[in-house]
Amino acid sequence: MQTTIVTTLSAAELAQWQAAHKPFVLLDVRRSQAVAASGVQIAGAQWKNPALWLDWKDQIATDLPVVLYCAHGHEISIGLTATLLAMGVDAHGLDGGMSGWQAQGQAVQPFAQEQSP
Repeated sequence: MQTTIVTTLSAAELAQWQAAHKPFVLLDVRRSQAVAASGVQIAGAQWKNPALWLDWKDQIATDLPVVLYCAHGHEISIGLTATLLAMGVDAHGLDGGMSGWQAQGQAVQPFAQEQSP
């Protein structure tokens, strides 16, 4: 049995990627209830409904790094990150998820609903 090792980025590392204009894809994979409750997201993120991951997984870029975050950086983003890694995507989870990002004082923007499925 092969083990997939999931790498994570800290909030500071992701902020550095953003500041350096590093090309990457940022996916917000929080459950719809968590998104609705917070009303905000990290700038540049695309919301993807984690319950529908089978519908969107094949649309993820394979030529750029992909960073995924959920509410707290646990099961959803880590599980989906491992899945994308197994598919050959250079995927990373955000350590601490959205709550870790905000706890570090990083900027957020209002959630843009049109970015779903």
